[in-house]
Amino acid sequence: MLLAEELSAWYATAHRDLPWRRPGTSAWAVLVSEVMLQQTPVARVVPAYDAWLDRWPTPATLAADAPGDAVRMWGRLGYPRRALRLHAAATTVVAEHGGELPRTVPQLLTLPGVGAYTARAVAAFAYRQRVPVVDTNVRRVVARAVEGVADAPVSTRDLALVEGLLPRGEQEAATASIAFMELGALVCTARAPRCQACPVRDRCAWWAAGRPELAAPVRRPQPFAGTDRQVRGRLLQVLRDSPGPVEAVALEQVWQEPLQRSRALDGLVADGLVDPLPDGTYALPT
Repeated sequence: MLLAEELSAWYATAHRDLPWRRPGTSAWAVLVSEVMLQQTPVARVVPAYDAWLDRWPTPATLAADAPGDAVRMWGRLGYPRRALRLHAAATTVVAEHGGELPRTVPQLLTLPGVGAYTARAVAAFAYRQRVPVVDTNVRRVVARAVEGVADAPVSTRDLALVEGLLPRGEQEAATASIAFMELGALVCTARAPRCQACPVRDRCAWWAAGRPELAAPVRRPQPFAGTDRQVRGRLLQVLRDSPGPVEAVALEQVWQEPLQRSRALDGLVADGLVDPLPDGTYALPT
């Protein structure tokens, strides 16, 4: 049995019940999930995903509302420019694709904010196409099982490598793609892999080699406290909580250091997340 087939058999009984994987999930809903899952844990995404689709079940419903509504709805998921990208993508889908997400990777790549990974994920998971999808979880599984190394950064060459591991059939390949990803998320994790529970341990090159360590140390994430990201989040929270424009003095209360606060606010304006109004107040984009 091929590696992908073994993982697909494992996935059939071991996978998580996530709302964007359920039968009947639209391509739009898959896109929303993929954008939300960028740099955000699944547990935080699920309630935000459900609330988003309750309000905007189609691209047309989101496109009909203001970009600021998307930013407000995004809440505390972080990296709120993703909300603007989803709104821009929805607007393009309505204007250029009749309200339906395009089906091919090249067409999906024309949508604002949709990169190579996201386009491939929608093609595979929503449209069940034989398209290699490589994120850090998939790359780690392949690095260990096939190449015998602890991990490796994602690169363009991985697409051909992963594509060669997929079954020939479209449906089977799509299932295998998500199975690779699920194994990396649940079992073949970065810091504490559960090799004893791995369904493909006996064919894993890394296990056979004695689980050699990484050649380079794992980069630790940047602390959040005290960063411009924290300040931006506090400023946006004030605007999200307000039904209308906010006076500058209200924003001054969220962070005492004026230079950092000003820098963070200028960044929000430059990113299109905040509109400075002629009367000196600030608002979410309209």
